[in-house]
Amino acid sequence: MPTAAPGAVTISLALQGGGAHGAFTWGVLDRLLEEGGIDFDGISATSSGAMNALALTQGWLDGGRDGARAALTALWEGVASQTSLMRWAFSSPTGAATERFLLGLTRYFTPQEINPLGINPVKNIAASLFDFDRIRSQSPFKLFIAATRVRDGRLQLFDNSRVTLDALLATTCLPQLFAPVEIDGETYWDGGYAGNPALEPLIYRCAAEEILCVLVQPIEHAQLPATAREIGQRITELSFSTTFIRELETLQTAQGMLARNFPLTWIGRRLKRIDMQIIEPGESLDSYSAKTGLNTRIGFLRDLRDVGRGCAQAWLEKRGKAKPGA
Repeated sequence: MPTAAPGAVTISLALQGGGAHGAFTWGVLDRLLEEGGIDFDGISATSSGAMNALALTQGWLDGGRDGARAALTALWEGVASQTSLMRWAFSSPTGAATERFLLGLTRYFTPQEINPLGINPVKNIAASLFDFDRIRSQSPFKLFIAATRVRDGRLQLFDNSRVTLDALLATTCLPQLFAPVEIDGETYWDGGYAGNPALEPLIYRCAAEEILCVLVQPIEHAQLPATAREIGQRITELSFSTTFIRELETLQTAQGMLARNFPLTWIGRRLKRIDMQIIEPGESLDSYSAKTGLNTRIGFLRDLRDVGRGCAQAWLEKRGKAKPGA
C-alpha cells in the first residue's frame, strides 16, 4: 500500500461507468492527483470507471501521482485515437441520421451478427496501457471491478487477484454491441446493471472511513423528461443507477439507526463512521444527449475532463483542501 504523506487523508473511490462520459472522472482524478494530500485505499469501479481505475493504478506503479496523471491522459487519448467498431459506428462524422440507423441495428441483430469478428476497442487500448500481471501482484490499492452475471443478474466483483483483461472486457461489455465475456465458465455483461458503482466492498473490505463517489450522471434532474428521446435517455440512466442509489439509501438508513446510544459491534462502529461524499456533474451535462456517451472525439473528451476538474476543485474548496482557483 502507498505510504501516506504527512497530513494526508486516505479515502476510497467509487467510480461510476458511463461510456465516454468517463472522461469527466478523468478530470476529477487528475485534479485530486494534482492537489496531493489525498491517498487512496480501495477503488470500486464499473465500465469506463474501471478503465480509469486501472489507468490510475498502472500510472501510480510507474511514476506515482505524476505517472497516474500521465496514464489517465494516455487512456483517453487512446480512446480518441481508436478507429475500430466503436468509433466508426457511433462517432462517425457522417451525421445524426447515420448514427440513428446504426444504433437501430442493435434492436434487430445480435452482437455476433453486427460484429462477427468480435472487434473490441477496449482490448486494444488495454493491451497497450496495462500490465495486468503487475497490477495483480503490486497494485497499491484494493481494486474491485464490477460485472453482471448474465444468467441471474448478480453482481460479480473481481478483486486484485482476479483483475485481468477479461475482467475489464466484462465490466465494459455492452450487450447490444459485444458478445458476453466468459470467465471460469460464467458469462458476464457490463457491471452497470448490477452495481454502478458498488459500495459494498469499500464499506466492508477497506479501512478508509471516507468514500468519494465520482458519478458521471446526476442523481437528480431538475426537469422532467418531456420528449420521447429524453424519456428514453432517463430510462437508460435509471437502469444504470438504481442499484447504487439503493446501496446509498441503505447505508444512510443504517447510520440513522446506529445514531442511537447503544453498544456497537465492530461493523456497527464502522458503518457509523463512514463519510460518503459525492462528486457529480450536476447540470453540466444536461445539454448532452445519451448518445454522447459514445462520442470519443478528443475535443469532447477534454471538455468533459475540464468539467470534472472544475467539480473536483469545488469539492476540494468545500472541504478546505485547496485554495480557490488553484
